[in-house]
Amino acid sequence: MPRIYAFVNQKGGVGKTTTAINMGAFLAQQKLRVLLVDLDPQGNATSSLGVDKKSLTTGTYPLLLNEDLRLDAHTLHNTALQMSLVPAGPGLAAAEVELVSEPMREYRLRNALAQAERYDYVLIDCPPSLGLLTLNGLVAAESVVIPVQCEFFALEGLGQLMETIYRVRRAFNTPLRIRGLLMTMYDGRAHLSQQVVDEVRKHFPGKVFRAVVPRNVRLAEAPSHGLPISAYDPNCTGARAYAAATQELLQGDLAGTPA
Repeated sequence: MPRIYAFVNQKGGVGKTTTAINMGAFLAQQKLRVLLVDLDPQGNATSSLGVDKKSLTTGTYPLLLNEDLRLDAHTLHNTALQMSLVPAGPGLAAAEVELVSEPMREYRLRNALAQAERYDYVLIDCPPSLGLLTLNGLVAAESVVIPVQCEFFALEGLGQLMETIYRVRRAFNTPLRIRGLLMTMYDGRAHLSQQVVDEVRKHFPGKVFRAVVPRNVRLAEAPSHGLPISAYDPNCTGARAYAAATQELLQGDLAGTPA
């Protein structure tokens, strides 16, 4: 069975999608079979991998709403990157409302991912909210990765997110654990960035990745070319940071990092 990670933060613009895509790409470079699930109606993970989301007839929306359809029917495979993707099209925005009246609505994604046995890793890019789509991601996952921007309000909202995770654990998904917080958009010229990193590490001891992702122009450019940073500029500082974070993830998985 695959390891299933949900990438979650209700704050937008913290590097959540960037983290999911790039860690997935570096996992794929290790010859691991990776499936990225775009659960965000904005579809940024989809377009960042060069897929035209406006022309999609498949993806997460029909997968969640039509339980009789197979996962493979909604999966695209990028042969160059050796990664698979369940894309998000415009219709996914309606799923939040349409699922409300559906039975077992919290388990739709988990049930679909029961067909993902052939993958080593499934990475779920959740929307920047704590609604029903994110709930599906948390119920389907075994662990959570939380990207945290190195800025003044970094800790604002993390308490609410942690409470949501603990509630999901109690009500729907007992094994769910926090795999780690990844500090992103670090500015080495700003003293504030290091203060934020220190503060987050103090509040979440042993739960913060050692790797820190810097602000990096090449990271920002890569999505416009439909590529992860490993393919766009593997030698830039952003690429090296994500490679290091991915290695930490792998080492922790091999060592059986506790919840």
